Amino acid sequence: MLRFTVTRLLRAVITIVMVVTFAFVVLRLSGDPAQIIMGADAPPEAVDAFRTAWGLDEPIWVQYISYFGAIFSGDLGRSMRDGREAIVLVLERIPATLALTVPALVIKLALGIPAGILAALYRNSALDRAVMMFAVAGFTIPSFVLGLLLVLVFAVQLGWLPSGGQESWRHAILPVITLGIGGAAALARFTRSAMLEVLGQPYIRTASAKGVAWRRVVANHALPNAAIPTVTIIGFMFGSLIAGAVVVESVFSWPGVGRLLVTAVSNRDLAVVQCILLLVAMTMITANLVVDLLYGVLDPRLRGGGRKAEA
Repeated sequence: MLRFTVTRLLRAVITIVMVVTFAFVVLRLSGDPAQIIMGADAPPEAVDAFRTAWGLDEPIWVQYISYFGAIFSGDLGRSMRDGREAIVLVLERIPATLALTVPALVIKLALGIPAGILAALYRNSALDRAVMMFAVAGFTIPSFVLGLLLVLVFAVQLGWLPSGGQESWRHAILPVITLGIGGAAALARFTRSAMLEVLGQPYIRTASAKGVAWRRVVANHALPNAAIPTVTIIGFMFGSLIAGAVVVESVFSWPGVGRLLVTAVSNRDLAVVQCILLLVAMTMITANLVVDLLYGVLDPRLRGGGRKAEA
């Protein structure tokens, strides 16, 4: 188990370095922040002074080394817009994002897993077809389209709920539903597939042939084994709590991290963008690392050097 854990930790560190490097290079190649922030009418001397002040006149490899050195010393940079520390700006927005994404994750789990299990147990029934229709619709409709439809119906036509903002808990209902429905649909499909695969295994038929009650077969054999692949998508959903809200926060004018990212990208506020991407990458990788370790707990066969887990 120690080798299994160390291997995953090393892989997680390497992945974080790759993500940060990719984001750093892409942002430097996507345009000149000095020209965008100072404006098209700014004097060339002022633009050059801005570049010098923020180290943008240095070669990119010098900027890269300086950036990584600062990260290891705990400095994630300052916003080029207002001069505040990027990490402070991001941390200020996290509570608003979690206020949407945590309830949405609860909805995904509460709807998606039971729906997928019932659809598998009653395969080819009217219930199965209804669940799959919901799953396909919820999975294929983009979140911004679903959000706009909910606004049109419940805010514009019926007037029951506000269409945007963060003034009260009622403002969170539509974005939470938008985030929750899509994830629940994906989880229902994944859970159904995992359950059907397990229910077709010989040991399930053997247990049934021995006269074990079907309820016990499902509870003691099918559900624990189907949980292993289902944990993968749950870990992905948990890791995307921050990144998944980018579009929805923009649609509903919700002042969270996702909306901050959109604003920072349009303004080429490099430190803020890099800080958010680093935070998202660390969240996703940590979630996947926990999932990998859960594999080892749920199935002891995967601890033998992790070879099967990699497959």
